[in-house]
Amino acid sequence: MALTREEVLHISLLARVGLSEDDVVKFQEQLSQILDNFEVLRQLDTEDVSPTSNITGLENVTRDDAARDSLPQDEALANAPLAEDACFRVRAVLE
Repeated sequence: MALTREEVLHISLLARVGLSEDDVVKFQEQLSQILDNFEVLRQLDTEDVSPTSNITGLENVTRDDAARDSLPQDEALANAPLAEDACFRVRAVLE
């Protein structure tokens, strides 16, 4: 399935990505190849294949969720580079 130049430009607009003319040509070819690969996959018969999310049989091992005492405030702040009014102090990240 070959994408048109306009479709590539529309995709770049949706993704908020500026493209040069060389990029448009390159991505037109690459995205068309990706869609061709999806078309090949779409033709596979998967009727008798059960959905799988993990083929190895591994499972997450987690502990039971049980309530317990929290860390005392002075211990929590013991290694903090900066603390103020019993809170962690960090540099501002917004201007």
